Amino acid sequence: MIRKRVATLVASLSVMYSLPAHSDVLTLYAAGSLKAAMSDVVSAYEKEYKTVVNTKFGPSGLLRKAIEKGAQPDVFASANMAHPRKLASQQWGSPVVMFAGNQLCALAQPELNLTSDNLLRTLLDDNVKVGTSTPKADPSGDYAWRLFEKAEQIKSGSFEMLSFKALQLTGGTDSAKVPKGLNQYGWVMSEKKADVFLTYCTNAVLAKKQVKDLQIISVPTELSVGADYGLIVRDGAPKHASQLAMYILSSAGQIILQSYGFKAVAVPK
Repeated sequence: MIRKRVATLVASLSVMYSLPAHSDVLTLYAAGSLKAAMSDVVSAYEKEYKTVVNTKFGPSGLLRKAIEKGAQPDVFASANMAHPRKLASQQWGSPVVMFAGNQLCALAQPELNLTSDNLLRTLLDDNVKVGTSTPKADPSGDYAWRLFEKAEQIKSGSFEMLSFKALQLTGGTDSAKVPKGLNQYGWVMSEKKADVFLTYCTNAVLAKKQVKDLQIISVPTELSVGADYGLIVRDGAPKHASQLAMYILSSAGQIILQSYGFKAVAVPK
């Protein structure tokens, strides 16, 4: 059903915006978890369409607030559907379409004997520091809280304990600044700020590339949380902004996202 809706949107955009190459500069705001993958998508788009795309990456909630305060990106790619839908409800742009999926994983210190089977027990251990991103500011934090809600269904009292003990280490306005060039999750773990950090699986893979002895643990089915990424084009943006959105939804864009571990949702069968 998702593929059908996306295919319909892509087809309609193709008809409306079958445009030649443009020299006008576009601006893309995108979730921080998309930085590596979307940078490659943008580079490929720029090469094909001879259009410069300026990018700004950060926590989706903070980017949305910046837009509400007057920032004018042409395209906004969020790590959830809620932020672009809120903008759509304010007549900022439409429609909102899901363009990628992600999953929550646990990033763990090497000395921690962590498995999928003992994940909840370990998270609830008083001696284990649990790190998350900042809810509301960064959807990754919201997804962690959703995991805590699922934990409550398994063991009563889990939500209260986990939401109380969770260290909101990234994604907020007051989060510690990461040294330039370092992956923020790899840096947080290398600084021993957390024993376990709940983040997107794609973030965990990038962190492990920087800190090779970290563990990546799959979240068990009963706690599993999926992340739907939403895309919106600003009303009044140059017409070729929709061309950029269409490129992200195209096979070329989706294959790049998939290569970074995202779930491709718009690749034609």
